[in-house]
Amino acid sequence: MKKSVRIALGLIVCAAVLFSLMLDATACIMGRQFGRGDYPKDRSSKQTAFGWYPAYEADYPREEVEFPSGRLMLKGWIYGAEHTDRLLVFAHGIGSGHEAYVNQLCWFVDQGWCVFAYDAAGSGDSPGDSTVGLVQSALDLNSALGFIEQDDRLKDMPKVLLGHSWGGFAVGGVLNFDHDIKAAASLSGYAYPLEMLDQGAVNVLGKGGAALFRPFAHLYNQIVFGKDAKLNAVDGINRTDIPFLALHGESDAFVLYSLGIISQQDQITNPNAEFYTISGDFAHHNDYFHSDACNRYVAAQYPDEARTQEELLGIFSSEHASDADKELFRAVNEPLLTRIEAFYEKALS
Repeated sequence: MKKSVRIALGLIVCAAVLFSLMLDATACIMGRQFGRGDYPKDRSSKQTAFGWYPAYEADYPREEVEFPSGRLMLKGWIYGAEHTDRLLVFAHGIGSGHEAYVNQLCWFVDQGWCVFAYDAAGSGDSPGDSTVGLVQSALDLNSALGFIEQDDRLKDMPKVLLGHSWGGFAVGGVLNFDHDIKAAASLSGYAYPLEMLDQGAVNVLGKGGAALFRPFAHLYNQIVFGKDAKLNAVDGINRTDIPFLALHGESDAFVLYSLGIISQQDQITNPNAEFYTISGDFAHHNDYFHSDACNRYVAAQYPDEARTQEELLGIFSSEHASDADKELFRAVNEPLLTRIEAFYEKALS
């Protein structure tokens, strides 16, 4: 064999080994980034009951169901089953489950809504070793809607969607599938999973490392999600003419405003799409769910920090938290929720 051929074969082998190592490293990084989002081990203890469902159970009974999504059987819950004329379907953010939003969901029950919420793959009380990736939330919502459409109690109710972050993408991305949805509202939802993935790589690896990582991350995404790998919210929103409301905090450092559905207004052709920028002191990724009084209390205790939903739960669920703290944490951003409900009411009328 000629020396030049041996060199060429050696280079090919080295390239193949390097490619394999990079793909393995990518899988490892993605596994860490999309690990499980678990609830606290004991949500019923004095230390945790301020923010999770056990604190609401007496006043807001729920029914547990299961439905398939891919190879998993996900857990879902029906709140406010006594209300039978309208259904809100909720998709949660990554890193926990739907109970991180239980006070907002109970607010909708108080307004006369039946609420269907679930824990997505690798989240909360649902099974799965990981949350899989940024497209997964839309696939799980698609499965949840499939279950609802077969359930005798739920299938005939007019349905609206609400989602935050990972779930905020889901309520746009799921419109690429065929479901009878009357309206959808996205809180801090990203528009394109691959763009969000690229930004996450920059955050973890820096610009240089992200540039090297990017093609392998996209390949990994293609391998994992196959035909759904390029699923995005903009195509879904444009595929329908249903009322769609995109809300986003101007100071969001997790799903950057520039990556949000709200930033794609020039690409969105749905004539019934609306956009609302949340501004002011509490316009980050999670804080705008809470009342102004709650946020000001947290800001006074922890100045110059944007608290995540999990951190807020920790603050108000500590052993030193009082009943007044509990009520303060439970207080929702009622003007915002009222705005969203009015958007739904207009669509249903």
